[in-house]
Amino acid sequence: MAGQLGGIPILVLRAGSERVQGRDAQTANINAAKAVAEAIRTTLGPKGMDKMLVNALGDVVITNDGVTILKEMEIESPAAKMIVEVAKTVDSVAGDGTTTSVVIAGELLKKAEDLLEQQLHPSVINRGYRLAAEKAREVLNKIASDIKEDNEKDLKKIARTSITGKFAEASREFLPEIAMKAVKKIAETGPDGHKTVDIDNIDVLKKVGGRVEDTELVQGIVIDKEVLHSGMPTKVEDAKIALISISLDVKKTELSAELKITTSDQLKGFLDEEEREMREMVEHIKDSGANVVICQKGIDETVQHYLAKYGILAVRRSKKSDMERLSKATGGNIVTILEEMSESDLGHAGLVDERKIGGGKMLFVEKCKNPHAVSIVIRGGTEQVVDELERGLHDMLMVVASIIEDGKAVAGGAAVETELTLRIREYGASLKGREQLAVEKFAEALEIIPRTLAENAGLDPIDKLVALKAAHEKGEKNAGLNVYTGEIVDMWKAGVIEPLRTKKQSLESATEAAMMILRIDDVIASTRASPPPEGMPPGGMPGGMPPGGMMPY
Repeated sequence: MAGQLGGIPILVLRAGSERVQGRDAQTANINAAKAVAEAIRTTLGPKGMDKMLVNALGDVVITNDGVTILKEMEIESPAAKMIVEVAKTVDSVAGDGTTTSVVIAGELLKKAEDLLEQQLHPSVINRGYRLAAEKAREVLNKIASDIKEDNEKDLKKIARTSITGKFAEASREFLPEIAMKAVKKIAETGPDGHKTVDIDNIDVLKKVGGRVEDTELVQGIVIDKEVLHSGMPTKVEDAKIALISISLDVKKTELSAELKITTSDQLKGFLDEEEREMREMVEHIKDSGANVVICQKGIDETVQHYLAKYGILAVRRSKKSDMERLSKATGGNIVTILEEMSESDLGHAGLVDERKIGGGKMLFVEKCKNPHAVSIVIRGGTEQVVDELERGLHDMLMVVASIIEDGKAVAGGAAVETELTLRIREYGASLKGREQLAVEKFAEALEIIPRTLAENAGLDPIDKLVALKAAHEKGEKNAGLNVYTGEIVDMWKAGVIEPLRTKKQSLESATEAAMMILRIDDVIASTRASPPPEGMPPGGMPGGMPPGGMMPY
């Protein structure tokens, strides 16, 4: 990039840098975002298709989960990466609705392009979009219905809706039940009486082998470890569990030290002292009343021997996250000073059992009285199956958690988008000024959801859009498209229900991303530095001499 000052060129950027300005920059960014939206649009809805993604190593991912597709795609365009961030945000906040958010973002930019061609300034478009988004939030709050956490029937309907069209839908009666029970187990009530759910307290493990129906919810924690010593028990009932975060072996000095041994008696005394220290460790554990030891670090073979001698089950090198979940599930404290461990630090479980699952052994810590952390073991015939089940399960857990925390839901099947289209269009007609055009385009953009649902189901999108609008104009706010029959039905009665949080987050994230992309009128891209010729160091010629052979003063 070069500028002119008094006829003298001034170099500002590195040679080879690219700069795109004005309308060209806006067009390039909008086209990139639209391409991403088009790429996953066919995955939307119960009749959506799957994508097969193959990376450079040949690993295959088959899914129709929006955020997974976008994460696996190697996207270069900065504007397209912003759309990917939309999907990631919705996934982390709401779990479901990732594809919807990206499709809406792409359509908002497509409609904005029409306004730009009419010489409408991007800041005016953004103002209109912001007004429309605020109206959308207002309408969503009005049409949302309350759902109580003890309404298990509706909670299962919400979980089922989130996996519609995914591979996990084949188990739509079985998996939602597991997701609902798991979330309800870990829900905690705050001082103000408000329920909170931390999904990280649900440990999801995948094991290839068996049927999908073998997937189970464990009222406790499952650790992907096996019992250390053949002399230890593999099953302990009424378990008293010591959670230890330090290494159970001879303590090493932190300073460099030498030990000079000159006689066999000195060597024997040294080894005896080591053994005595390790025996004392086991004595501390035994005296506390523990019959199960789960250690975050290593356990020496001598310690293993004494633990086995006292009939104590032990595993080592457990993950820190597993230790924290075990503490929540069993009520035990994680011990850092062995000498101070007492019975009050121990966790309790009805059963600790080593079982063979899918060709490997796992330790089940279950039958906990009131676990605040649980595990779900996913089974399936192939790696792709268990991976896709995990993605579906994540969506179900997140949507059920949203309902328990917020208690608000709306009808699915494009009922919300159609209602918003009509209400925002009415609102736009009441405005004065150029923002009215942007509000109108925002309303039009939301029609992409019912249109796409119809297209993916092989139905006529125009006919279905007209029928949907007619139903909503009659006051049927829950009227949506049944993609299996092509009829317009009450989605709430049909059991197609989604959390209010999902719809809100999808709209907000899509609108913010579209507005941010529209504000960009200058793209400056630096080229990557080319690697030096083979045999030449990065600084220049061998010996530190730069290319050209001239040594600096």
